[in-house]
Amino acid sequence: MREATQLARVEEFLPRWRELPIYRAALENNFYRLPLIGKRELRENFPSNFLRAGQNLDALLENKSVELEHTSGTSEERTAVLFGRGWWNAQETRVLRLNKFVAQILDENPNARRATLVPPICNGLVCFSNWTSKSARTVDTTLFVNEARIPFLLTEAEFARMAGEILEWSPVFLDLDPVHGAWFALYCERNGIKFPSVKFVLCSYEFVSVVHREILQRVFGVPIFNFYGSTETGHLLMENERGEMQASLENVFYEIIEPDERGIGNLVVTTLTNDVMPLVRYRIGDLVERCELPYTTNYFVHGRARDALRRCDGRRVTTLEIDRCFADVNGIAHYQLRQNENGECDLQFIPDREAPSTEELNQVTAQIENLLQLKNKITVSAVEKLPPLTSGKFRLTCRV
Repeated sequence: MREATQLARVEEFLPRWRELPIYRAALENNFYRLPLIGKRELRENFPSNFLRAGQNLDALLENKSVELEHTSGTSEERTAVLFGRGWWNAQETRVLRLNKFVAQILDENPNARRATLVPPICNGLVCFSNWTSKSARTVDTTLFVNEARIPFLLTEAEFARMAGEILEWSPVFLDLDPVHGAWFALYCERNGIKFPSVKFVLCSYEFVSVVHREILQRVFGVPIFNFYGSTETGHLLMENERGEMQASLENVFYEIIEPDERGIGNLVVTTLTNDVMPLVRYRIGDLVERCELPYTTNYFVHGRARDALRRCDGRRVTTLEIDRCFADVNGIAHYQLRQNENGECDLQFIPDREAPSTEELNQVTAQIENLLQLKNKITVSAVEKLPPLTSGKFRLTCRV
């Protein structure tokens, strides 16, 4: 019933969307027969593909009716996107309120400050580098504290500067890339630094591993919530106070296409609130599982489709399935599992404050070997750092 109600709303938008060149020839009356689009279609003839008759991007920017941003370029080259003025904050607020705990905190603090730690290039709204002044990194109620793409290369002095700025800013919550956030948390733990104003932590920008979550929970001692979305679509799912990933039906129409036998498929979304650049049947590139319950629908984000591994029988194994193998192991701050063309795997990990025991590592690798039906043992090595993609994001699993 919820989907039928949403679909009726989508169909009401079709005449309006037909005014955009990108959809003029493609839109049919049957929504499910519309072609899928991706970043390539967004880039083709931009911005003309999203401008209505008589519109000019320079004029729209000059009168401040739109915002021009760019994606991080995780899986493809960076892509320009257009927002209506104020759209980002409005849709973010709606998704945040899917969590009752967060909603109550924000009600009590209507001008809640946040501190954000993300790879500079990963943030679609603001990019900072080269030691920009604190005032330049302060945007309304948000302080961007991180200026480095690779957290493992940060010096103690740089961490101290970040911690000092957060303490002075007194944010109500932290907005973290999980890898950057976990590495920063370990610095805070080593130095006994606490942030008494912080009530919760949002993890976004990339896949949230159980190893990152464990560190963030241990160090900051407040609820940790997964906040999932993308620059071009806005926020799509919010983890509620019960640990369930919930959808924002006001913001987005969700589809899971090409599901496997377990119901894990590619996420396709149609955005409903960005009239400047609506995305119709847009393929995100992530694998998602939808669980229908009598009174709600839960989602499980399985990671990037390109990062999925393969069993010897050809079945897909997702980043989430691999990450679950690390749930009961201590001593890992970050990791990457790589699979070569022959199916063999090697695991590299960065130790936490104390490295895991040989027994714990054997437990993890045995689970992964069974999951992937590997014939050979996984090669394991501890390392001091792992490189990110050019976007600044990290791959927990990958095929090489």
